[in-house]
Amino acid sequence: MKRLSTGVLAVLIAAGLGLNAIAAPANHAAVGNLGINTVAQADTTTTPAANFGSPPSGQIPILYNDHHVYSKPDKLKAGRVLAALVRGGTILIPLRSMFEQMGATVAYDASSKTVDVSKPGADVKVTVGKSEVVINGESRPLDVPPEIYQGTVVVPVRVISEGMGAYVLWVPEKRLVVVRYVPPMAPTASPAPTEAPTVPPTPTPAPVATPYHDLFIAGDYIISPKVYDEFSPGNTGNNSKDGFSYALRGGVEFNAAGLPWMLEGDYRQINYPHNQIVPTPPVLSPCVVPGDPGCVTVIGGGGQTFVPAFTVRDYDFDARLGLKVADPRIYVGVGYMFRGNNAGYPRRNGLGFGVEKLPDLDQAFSLYGSVWYYPGVKGTYTDVFGHNFSLSYNTLKYQVGGVFNFGPQTPVFIDFGYLGSNDKNKSNAPSDRSTAGAYVGLGLKF
Repeated sequence: MKRLSTGVLAVLIAAGLGLNAIAAPANHAAVGNLGINTVAQADTTTTPAANFGSPPSGQIPILYNDHHVYSKPDKLKAGRVLAALVRGGTILIPLRSMFEQMGATVAYDASSKTVDVSKPGADVKVTVGKSEVVINGESRPLDVPPEIYQGTVVVPVRVISEGMGAYVLWVPEKRLVVVRYVPPMAPTASPAPTEAPTVPPTPTPAPVATPYHDLFIAGDYIISPKVYDEFSPGNTGNNSKDGFSYALRGGVEFNAAGLPWMLEGDYRQINYPHNQIVPTPPVLSPCVVPGDPGCVTVIGGGGQTFVPAFTVRDYDFDARLGLKVADPRIYVGVGYMFRGNNAGYPRRNGLGFGVEKLPDLDQAFSLYGSVWYYPGVKGTYTDVFGHNFSLSYNTLKYQVGGVFNFGPQTPVFIDFGYLGSNDKNKSNAPSDRSTAGAYVGLGLKF
């Protein structure tokens, strides 16, 4: 018989003993050929052997949960067909009778010949003559379509097994269909706790590390700076004679408007000698002596004049504001420069821009550097005849250096490097100018 399994040894033994107790087969394949996917837990309670009698002609008796379905031969119990049919090797069982015994609600639409079976957790729809069953919204094919027999809709036994989670078995020696169905157990309510559960303490969040910000000042001694200008053809400052050349700077990092900024100031003073050749014998003008360094080109390019020897003191200061663009501590920004000397030149000033890499003072050692360009550091000069001249330079100011920290708890650090500036004549300058020199000093971080 098509789709009927012969691997039901355990069930055959139980059937041969009068079906006093029917257990679920150990091998699920025993019901595979009936198209059964779900096996329910069998009832192991021993009951007296059921009296099946003789089923109506052409039908096969059904044993539902160990209770026979016939009270007398050829008489239907309670007017219901509770017997199975065989169509082409497929067992068909009465839909309404079986599903209602399982606690389901059955609704039949005579116009469409559709039966809708529902219970909590399951919904089954079949249509008479249509080889399809819809279980929980999913359509599945049937080998034999449902039909109406003696006024009752009968469906393939697989509809029972898959739609309701029942266990169905065919016993060929008895020509008997065994159906077992165990309703799902209602969840048992958990007893109320006798005491409130212990609430674990809220963990203390780890402190958020505050980002390190540079805040420092540094003072450096410039070692023998070399200068080229109208007063010096490359003279080197002698600090013991001409006075110390030095540099001071300070910087701070901060956040404003959600952005990282830095503010810095830089002051440099360069001392260097202006020399002369004392003429002997005296002449009317020292500038007639060829190569005399005392002869200096005047502002505006109107010739030369004699300037006696003295120590030139040149100084500049620029303030810088930068926005951080990269790590570690790289800024671009704008600056403003002030410049002057003790040679009678006017004070000059002008806006500029540049790039700065601050030292990483939270590290034992780090490098730093800067390049700032001021395209028009200028002032107004008035000569002895009352003529006004705009004295202007294009100035490039640079520095590269390093710092060495004595330790995280020590605020003092060593500062060293190389600095300088280049001034190109923009208008009325006697000559171009450059200064450069190494430096070393100390700093304080806060």
